[in-house]
Amino acid sequence: MSKITKMMDNGLAVTAKTMNHMESVSFGIWIKAGARYENTKNNGISHLLEHLLFKGTKTRGMKEIKEAIEGRGGSFNGFTSEEVTCYLVKLLAKDAELGVEILSDMVLNPKLDEKEIEKEKSVIVEEINMYKDIPAQHVHEILTEMLWPDQPLGMPLAGTVESVNSMQKKDVDAYKDTFYNPNNMLLIGTGRIKEPDLLDLAGKHLSASAKAEPPKFAKAVNDQREPLMRLLQKDTEQTHMALAFHAMNRLSPDKYAVSILNIMLGANMSSRLFHVIRDELALCYEISSSIRKYEDAGAFVIGAGLDESNLVRAIEIMLRELNRIKKEPVPDKELDRAKEFYRGQLLFTMEDTMSRMLWLGEKIVSKEEELDVKKILERVSSINKDDIMRVASVIFRKESMNLAVIGPVKDESKLKGALRL
Repeated sequence: MSKITKMMDNGLAVTAKTMNHMESVSFGIWIKAGARYENTKNNGISHLLEHLLFKGTKTRGMKEIKEAIEGRGGSFNGFTSEEVTCYLVKLLAKDAELGVEILSDMVLNPKLDEKEIEKEKSVIVEEINMYKDIPAQHVHEILTEMLWPDQPLGMPLAGTVESVNSMQKKDVDAYKDTFYNPNNMLLIGTGRIKEPDLLDLAGKHLSASAKAEPPKFAKAVNDQREPLMRLLQKDTEQTHMALAFHAMNRLSPDKYAVSILNIMLGANMSSRLFHVIRDELALCYEISSSIRKYEDAGAFVIGAGLDESNLVRAIEIMLRELNRIKKEPVPDKELDRAKEFYRGQLLFTMEDTMSRMLWLGEKIVSKEEELDVKKILERVSSINKDDIMRVASVIFRKESMNLAVIGPVKDESKLKGALRL
């Protein structure tokens, strides 16, 4: 854990970031449990368990939990990712203990009623089927499987219909007992909360003894040697495509340069891909790029929705722009604009207690060491044109290319022919 984190006797990590000018406080309990810790048999169990924790505890009913938080003007939620599960709450500072108490009760003492498990399994199966009916989302699931085939990192977060339906209460109980232990958790508070007060709350509500050390996930394997394409023929109004390249992990010293590269290529409306493909050539309605960052793997992803007749041309322009940023130094103004965008977005995040909690919590559980905003901005400021060209050359390689497409594609051979750098 980071230098700003305190460790309790039972292994619980605790971090507080005081923001005295705020009226609110946001808390998160982060657990190192996610899709990467699963297998084909229990794929989706992290996500199912997250849903179930909102169904009540051994002392509180589902409705009672909601009324306790929302009756104080607060909000709460949870999410599951590949590497973590997080439960979060935002309240007025005067209700800080209520927030920690309820989150702790949910995490340590969930009811996990068998009837609720069966009901929630049905809900998640509907969710899985819904995703398949939304090409803009389904195409990214296909892409993920292509990037990390036959690995937990390439499996869907929600699981499959078969894996979810096969889960029993004993499976959920065993998974919860394995991962939901204080020595596998981080409690973080941001806003009007001081570290000694948060440590006191942790001692009062999260002092349960830790069980055995939870297992670790297997490292991601990337043995791709040639460009790959997967096409799902479907009679859709719009064709959806996702193009990805393997990239640096979240602990790489080049992570900030990759972020600036992403901003210049597709992270906002003034980016190159948006400007050329959307604004100038009108080949699509939506296009953007993003970065997926994990402890030992990463990907640079470009997604677009467009008419099938524009698909090949759009891909050709994308690859042209990727080649150009590898070979031509970016103009000073463009680089400066991307750095200022990064700076603004980061500082906006620091203004809100919940946004700050999510930003800081993710970094701590993912073992990132640089948490000082000023130092991060100094690192970003030092990025130069050569850095951009260098990381672009490492990422945008033909043998690392993956293309997923859903739509009524008429000529698959032309689509394959467009995959060249």
